[in-house]
Amino acid sequence: MKSSLNSSSLGQTRAERKLLSFTLRIWRQENSHSPGFFEQLDAKDIPAEASFLEMLDIINDRLIEEKKIPIAFDSDCREGICGTCSMVINGIPQGPGRGAACQVYMRSFSPGSTITIEPYRVKAFPILKDLVVDRSAYDRLIQAGGFISEHTGGAADAATILISKKTADAAMDAAACIGCGACAAACPNSSAMLFVGAKVTHLSLLPQGQPERSERVFSMVHAMDGEGFGNCSNYYACEAICPANISASVIATLNREFIKASITL
Repeated sequence: MKSSLNSSSLGQTRAERKLLSFTLRIWRQENSHSPGFFEQLDAKDIPAEASFLEMLDIINDRLIEEKKIPIAFDSDCREGICGTCSMVINGIPQGPGRGAACQVYMRSFSPGSTITIEPYRVKAFPILKDLVVDRSAYDRLIQAGGFISEHTGGAADAATILISKKTADAAMDAAACIGCGACAAACPNSSAMLFVGAKVTHLSLLPQGQPERSERVFSMVHAMDGEGFGNCSNYYACEAICPANISASVIATLNREFIKASITL
């Protein structure tokens, strides 16, 4: 997806558009087997209204014009929905502001400041190139959870299955997880408990998730351990930075569900 805020749009004067300049301290790594390093780049004349990813687009346009290798980073929706733009900005997974990196705007940084940008530092998310990490471990956790046995087809009438508003709201809150991986990146133990807890909580609250309830949590927890994620030590760093505002209470639900499954299976 190409940004509309590229180098060619910077012909306006500073009086017409507020332009900012920064120093980027950015992680560069050719591939997963090569050593990485921090490279310093100048980010001059960046529109204040540009998003963080649009700023990287502008820098990449300039690097390409200079016959240099552009910065590799992931992006997709750029609307804070998909969680693809996973990176660490000034030590904060997904950057400041409790949103995805694509929702961080350059006006939130002090003009002339140095911005450090690096990939997630999670064992289960190996670095592929520069700021791009392999988050397919989360996909495998979802696969371990399996399917529900509910019939497919047209949507049932909303009144067919009665669910209280309190339960529906709690399930929807847990289902808001976008799988960005910021929780694991923020956790000192690189734990994926918030992510798995959100998925388990969502389906354990709804009637459709009951048939495979025990098998689901058991399989997902064992898959989480197998991927190399750490244990939860109740630091609550995951909750503090989650772009979807997932509550750490889902971790308590996950623990209860796992204990029940360990007894019944």
